[in-house]
Amino acid sequence: MTADPFDQLDRGLLHALHIDARAPFRRLGDVLGVSDQTVARRYARLRESGALRVTALSHPGRTQEVQWLLRVRAVPSAAGEVADALARRPDTSWVNLCAGGTEIECTVYGDDVGPLLLDVLPRTRQVIDVEAAEVLQVFYGGAGSPYAKAGPLRPEQIAELQRQVPEPDPTAEVVTLDELDRRLLDVLRSDGRAPIERLAKVCGVSAPTVRRRLRTLVTTGVMSFDVDADPRLQDVPARAMLRLAVTPDRLDATGRALAGHTEVAFVAATTGSTSLFAAIGSHSPDGLYRYLTTEIAGQSGVTQVNLTPVLRTVKAASMHYGVRRSVG
Repeated sequence: MTADPFDQLDRGLLHALHIDARAPFRRLGDVLGVSDQTVARRYARLRESGALRVTALSHPGRTQEVQWLLRVRAVPSAAGEVADALARRPDTSWVNLCAGGTEIECTVYGDDVGPLLLDVLPRTRQVIDVEAAEVLQVFYGGAGSPYAKAGPLRPEQIAELQRQVPEPDPTAEVVTLDELDRRLLDVLRSDGRAPIERLAKVCGVSAPTVRRRLRTLVTTGVMSFDVDADPRLQDVPARAMLRLAVTPDRLDATGRALAGHTEVAFVAATTGSTSLFAAIGSHSPDGLYRYLTTEIAGQSGVTQVNLTPVLRTVKAASMHYGVRRSVG
């Protein structure tokens, strides 16, 4: 059995960053019970090794962007190459090799998905089939969803971190991003903990302007922060893509129910042959089985269940691992 490369402090830091991704090292240290220097060194080590990266996400529903879920089937000898090509695109995230290594699942953002679906993928000889589903409603995961699920931090530690996090306003109007917003997002997607001074220099504005704009983007729900992490650090090595066909009268209730499940990292209503998509994870395949036979079995209105295991992650929210060093 391979030794676990991560310890409790690593996982506590990950949990803390999920709650407040830009918390100062001093506050993270106070919550975790170590010095700010220890937290800074540990964060640097995890980031430099590719085990962890804080990234900014824009909320498609708040910015009028379209979000698609793609399921691409490729010939076995070329699936990795196709996955890498998709991962290199700036409009993709969560590129996973699934189902024996012949199926690629990924998310595509933006209004210009047409050329990819109608031209690029159909003309790629190694691609056998493509399914595309548009995201209609996100119930949990991505921008706008607080991290409030399982982790090593105690309730009082979580509460202390949450105390400093601005609350998004669900009634805020849809926002049109301006040039400053886009520059901020570009930098924060590659480094969600980029200092205010660096952001101000890159964007050519004052530090107070950056602080105000960041707060506005977060409180309007346009932007939130996520943490790309090695699945071993998250302690959920068994991961899968779950698709459910749900009767329309139960779709909203089922989506909201799954959003509260510890195993669910993302759940959304979609177009396509199934109506609900969820990314799920557990400590073991047995845990996934128990989840299906208890939580999913208990949902009324579910008429079809499809579970696809994730073998390797080629690209997370923003971090492109590549097929050779993909994580699983």
